[in-house]
Amino acid sequence: MRPQKVQDEELLNGMMSVLRDKGYDGVSLNDLSRAAGLQKASLYHRFPGGKKEIGQALLAYIDLWLETNILSVIADETKPPEQRLSKVLDNINDIYEDGNKACLMKAVSGQIGLDLFGDELNSSMSKWIKGFTDLASAFGFDRPYAKKLGHQVLINIQGALIVSKGMDSNEYFTATIEHIKSLYLNK
Repeated sequence: MRPQKVQDEELLNGMMSVLRDKGYDGVSLNDLSRAAGLQKASLYHRFPGGKKEIGQALLAYIDLWLETNILSVIADETKPPEQRLSKVLDNINDIYEDGNKACLMKAVSGQIGLDLFGDELNSSMSKWIKGFTDLASAFGFDRPYAKKLGHQVLINIQGALIVSKGMDSNEYFTATIEHIKSLYLNK
């Protein structure tokens, strides 16, 4: 078997970038193959299920990132909650390039994407909420307020990404990250 010209992580990052920009409904297989650095036939060889399989692979890739960079950091009780919060927010800044990149969840949340990936989106969002709820509990917030905070963090992050893109300024995202920090630290 010939070695793959484009490694999986490089391939997924390239396709994720174009999918973030165009959305699932607007991206074509030609767009994805160019972003992946592969001929269309090679893309089909890797993803015989086409665009749907690519979407599933990207959502699985993001889910792994979420598990590694958010949930496992939050669950690490060997670190104080302040340190976990700081690391998680740094990781969020990194994945969204300080608010300059759109969220993959938004990119697949058009009607076609929801029909295809609704369960995956629901699962991912539920994990975000649970993680930030657990973090709020680690800070000593009572469970009902912790759960409310977990929901609000997801809403704040997603909303800030949209506003930052719409206003062509990442200051909204940066301010939101600082606001989230203050929600946890100023109990």
